[in-house]
Amino acid sequence: MKKSELDGLRELTVNELQQKARETKSELFNLRFALRTGHLTDFSKIRAMRRSYAQIQTIISEKRLSEEKHGAA
Repeated sequence: MKKSELDGLRELTVNELQQKARETKSELFNLRFALRTGHLTDFSKIRAMRRSYAQIQTIISEKRLSEEKHGAA
């Protein structure tokens, strides 16, 4: 993800981020399935999707820690 996309994600609420994480995880599953069935030709999509999922999870963790430290963020 680009920095501007990450900044956009940081503005979302935890619930919106969790929804985005579920969508990303589902897309990652579909990519892995396509890889196993031989329909995926661009393997870099899997790595990019894993990275996006990890970045979303990191932002969720940051927000939760911030809420614990400062109350409601």
